Amino acid sequence: MIDVLAIIAGVISVALATIVVVQGGSTQFLRWAYAFFAGGVGFWAIFLGLFLVIDSASLAPYFVTLYYTIGLFIPYAFLLFSYAYLSIPLSKFVKIFAIVPWFVMSILIAVPGVMVQSIDSGAAKEVELVPGMYILYSLIFFIYTAIGLVLLVKNATRTSVSLRHRRIVAISLLVGFAGGGYFDIILPLLGNYDLIVYGPLFAFLTSAGIFYVIAKHGLFDIKFTVVRAINYALTLATIGAVYLLVAFLVFTVLLDQSSSSAQLTFNLVLTVVLALLFQPVKLFFDLWTNRIFYRYTYSAEQVFREVNDLLATTNDLRSLLASVARTMAAALKAKQAFFFVYSDEGFVSTGTARHARLALKEMRWLDKVQFADSARIFLDRPSSKGELHSFMVSHRLSVIVPLKREDVIIGYFFLGEHQKSSYTSRDIQLLETISNELVIAIQNTLVLQEVKDLNAHLEQRIDASTKELRRSNEQLKKLDEAKDEFISMASHQLRTPLTSIKGYISMLIEGDVGHVTKDQKKLLEEAFISSERMVRLIGDFLNVSRLQTGKFVIDKHPVDLAQLVEDELDALSTNAAARGLSFKYKKPKKIPLLAVDENKIQQVIMNFADNALYYSKEKSKITVQLKMVGDWLEFTVKDTGIGVPKEQQTHLFQKFFRATNARQQRPDGTGVGLFLAKKVIDAHDGEIIFNSIENKGSTFGFRLPVKKLRA
Repeated sequence: MIDVLAIIAGVISVALATIVVVQGGSTQFLRWAYAFFAGGVGFWAIFLGLFLVIDSASLAPYFVTLYYTIGLFIPYAFLLFSYAYLSIPLSKFVKIFAIVPWFVMSILIAVPGVMVQSIDSGAAKEVELVPGMYILYSLIFFIYTAIGLVLLVKNATRTSVSLRHRRIVAISLLVGFAGGGYFDIILPLLGNYDLIVYGPLFAFLTSAGIFYVIAKHGLFDIKFTVVRAINYALTLATIGAVYLLVAFLVFTVLLDQSSSSAQLTFNLVLTVVLALLFQPVKLFFDLWTNRIFYRYTYSAEQVFREVNDLLATTNDLRSLLASVARTMAAALKAKQAFFFVYSDEGFVSTGTARHARLALKEMRWLDKVQFADSARIFLDRPSSKGELHSFMVSHRLSVIVPLKREDVIIGYFFLGEHQKSSYTSRDIQLLETISNELVIAIQNTLVLQEVKDLNAHLEQRIDASTKELRRSNEQLKKLDEAKDEFISMASHQLRTPLTSIKGYISMLIEGDVGHVTKDQKKLLEEAFISSERMVRLIGDFLNVSRLQTGKFVIDKHPVDLAQLVEDELDALSTNAAARGLSFKYKKPKKIPLLAVDENKIQQVIMNFADNALYYSKEKSKITVQLKMVGDWLEFTVKDTGIGVPKEQQTHLFQKFFRATNARQQRPDGTGVGLFLAKKVIDAHDGEIIFNSIENKGSTFGFRLPVKKLRA
């Protein structure tokens, strides 16, 4: 009994593989990888079961060769499935060279005496194997299996399958390979051949478990096929059960006759076969009777569905109209069918082969006739008269369908003479229904074509502009590099003499080289202030150059910012007094030491304060604050100067940008101070503070995170 179960399990596994190949909706690689694995398990179980069930000395060698060969193919197929399941690209080594050991081993298995020494096909059912060759066989099996398992374990999270389903895969693999390996690899290796029938049952659990997970997760679109297969199986089982019951009652109870099991089996098989043949035979005769008695009929729903499919899948107007014309001509049995549709380029006329060619002048005449008649469809009858009838006869037309959008004619659909009889009211009703869909589709296609033409024109212009911009950009890059190189070189060269000038002026002010009058001292102080400003400008240009070359480094160490602000304001007090201005600053207490780049923060403070001096009104006060606001240390400089125009505020911190009123107030500015200030504060994980109202003043400053920068 257990031998038959192994064969049944193999058949089911092969069926699962077949279902996946025929109806699977996932990637082709995954479908075929699973099919190889499940099919290998199935055929291995079938041939092993046949060897155990059939007592045939002539067939036994074939069964043994096949189940050992297929058994070694299973781990290779499992390796392929691991790659496909994890969506890992398959290398050439796995594709080609990994199958070489299996191929060589299969040849050795087929040669008598190389691996299989002798076979007992009688009651014992034993196979004597060459130990060394079987060890090599087992080693190949375990290596392939181990590689596949390692891939799945290491990359399990790469799949979109849920954790619960991955567990089912893991349990299925553990049960299948552990059970199959133990009963069919390890025990035969130890000389025990009595329990090999259990291996296929465990292996079947693996293929079935993986099939369940992948089908449940939607990687295989097999629901319809499985349901249909279950339906057929239940139907056949019901027919068989009913037949056996009726046959038993008729022969045994009513006729008092006994029927042999062979007769019952034959009759049961014949009944099932007839049940299977009933539906195909019925469909065959339905098809031929419909062709004979309903030769010229059609399904309106099917035609409507086909036309809708064409409208939904085709965007090119000419091919769309030609396809619809052919479909309608075939359904309505028209000798010709074609469209005439107005477009921006004139018109589009297309349809079945050798359709009538109509001139634009004729269509304009037809527009007038249509508006005068207001008919939805023109149907030519034998009793018809007039110009329209002559027009239709001359072009062999029987039906004209005006295509209207809001009472505006966008084209026509023409049908030629009927192949066998004449058009019916059912045909006209179908045309009326489809015409509305056609109008929408044609209008959408015309709009889409306009958009495509516009896009093509724009693409050409964009391509030309892009090429020009690229050439200009390359030139600008070269100019920018030359500019950076010049700024860096000039800054370095100017710094040394300016430092000397500043030092000499300081000595003159202090009277180190003789007495200086009050007027002389005032002039020297102005010169000293200008030299200081030049030194700061050179420092700014050097920092810009460092930013461009990636050498802008923040050197942090503990700094008392309260004292730093006070020192910088003291240094600017002389300059402020000369302009009739003053700083209002109260040094705060309990300001923590922060790890910052002192020189660069000093440069930022100096820049904000210096700008306030230049752009403030005379005899006004500049308010400077340094305070703790939550977890932030906030520094602000508030003036009553010219402010910044609202429309230019978004560009204020860009390199070399200066507001219009600032350029008028101070023509010698460079536009790099605020740019560098933002870079320095950003490098300290801080934020720039800025708000301004034109002609009323501005507030510049920054806030620094205390927790991140606390020394």
